[in-house]
Order: sequence, then structure tokens, then C-alpha cells
Amino acid sequence: MSASINTKAKHYDVIIIGGGLVGASLACALRTSASATLSIAVIEPFSMQDNQQPCYDDRTVALSYGSRKIFDTMGVWPALAEQAEAIRHIHISDRGHFGVTRLHSDEEGVEALGYVLENRAIGQALYAQMAAQDNIRLYCPASLSRFNQDAQGVQVRLDTETGAVDLTADLLVAADGQQSQIKQLLHIGDSRQDYNQTALVTNVTPGQPHANVAYERFTPNGPLAFLPMRNNRCSVVWTLPHKQAEKMLALDDTAFLARLQQAFGYRLGEFKKAGKRQI
Repeated sequence: MSASINTKAKHYDVIIIGGGLVGASLACALRTSASATLSIAVIEPFSMQDNQQPCYDDRTVALSYGSRKIFDTMGVWPALAEQAEAIRHIHISDRGHFGVTRLHSDEEGVEALGYVLENRAIGQALYAQMAAQDNIRLYCPASLSRFNQDAQGVQVRLDTETGAVDLTADLLVAADGQQSQIKQLLHIGDSRQDYNQTALVTNVTPGQPHANVAYERFTPNGPLAFLPMRNNRCSVVWTLPHKQAEKMLALDDTAFLARLQQAFGYRLGEFKKAGKRQI
């Protein structure tokens, strides 16, 4: 997109479009991994202080042990440790087939195979880390209105609550999600394949302690994962054909838990409560 950018525009080494999990993590990582201090601008259309960023909702993410070490290096892990639930065991099974696979953290020589965290907690920790750094500037809420690139770098114009802001940078990173505006402006194509599968996510309270076990159960309709959370809850990711996922979304909690119980079994006892469902 051609743009006429103010010659007095603020210059940064890196501009990151998107302050979600990817963009915010990159900003914090560049702060600590660069051989020289980089000036970084993070552009995010949703207010981070009000938890409006769509990435930072009640869904969960399972961090590998390696990711935990990276967050530790970035200085983010101390704020997350008390909210993380460790995965110490993994139980993998195939419905209707004999035999299971089990993994244990002590046998792998690590304190945990992974950690389960709510996206909201990660977002709050990343935001606090960015806000505390002199070399990271958050433009939030702000949206991209113009973009141009040439041999000298990139130039952008932002729409903010106080008016237009012009910025330049040596490097621009597109971390603005699946429907990336930058990707569209640069005519970067993608390849998609519909497998007729939708992931339904929720959390449930089991009748028995989860004992820090993550379950992966393969079923004829798709894989079903249970991840241990704080307060003896489990994060559920249930992959189903599109129409079945929508039917599960429409059920009341009692009917949904009955169907989930049928698919998973009773390794965690009888499910007591279901949280909000999303697809």
C-alpha cells in the first residue's frame, strides 16, 4: 500500500504488528536475546489492560518444558509459575484397542513434561513485561491504516485514539493472526485443506484428582485431549466433524457431559461440571 509518511516519523529497529501470544512473546524475546538493545514497537488494536485481546481468553495452552525454559530466559516465567499446572505424566490410548503409551517426567529427567496455563495469564505476564521495558513501546489500541516498504525499510501509519501516528523501522513482523492485514497487503498466499474437523474446547471438573496426568485418547471421530489445570480442573480439546462439533456446542451441560463421558471413559471418575464451550 503506497503511503506518504511524515519525515519526522519515530524510527524503531523492529515494528511488530499484533500483540497477541506470538507478537508479545517475540517482543520480550528480542529484548533479552539481541546482542544489542533493539528499539521495538508493538501495534495492537485491542486494549490489553482490559483483557480485550482475543488471544488472552480463558482457553489454555500446553507449554513444553523447552518453552518454559525460554519464558524463564525472557523473565516471564516467575509471573506464570504459580498459575501453571505441571504435566508430569502423559497417557495415550486408542479407543477400542488394547494397550497404552505412558510417559513420565522423572523417567525423562525433567521436572515436568509441560505446563498448562490459561491464555489470559500468559497475556497478563507478557503485557507487564513489555510495559516495564524502556526499549519496548506499546501502541494500543492502534490499527494500521497505511503501509509502505522500500530499500530503506518500512513505513507505517497508525490510527490511534489521539490521531494518526507515523512510524518507520528496519524490520516489520506480521504477527496479526490468521487474517493478517500485512499478509493481504503483501499478497502473500496460503494453502488450506478442509479435513472436516473442528476443535471444541472447554474445561471440566472431574470426579477424581487428575494427578497431573495429560490424556490423549484417539477415537473414530477424532482425538480427545484432557490437560491438567489448577484447582483440579481439566482443559478439554475434542476434535470432531464440523456438524458434530456444532451439535455438542448446542447441548446443555448435562447432556454434553454425558457425551463427553461416553467418549473418554471413567479414568477421571464422573465429570461434575463443564465450563464455557468454544469452537
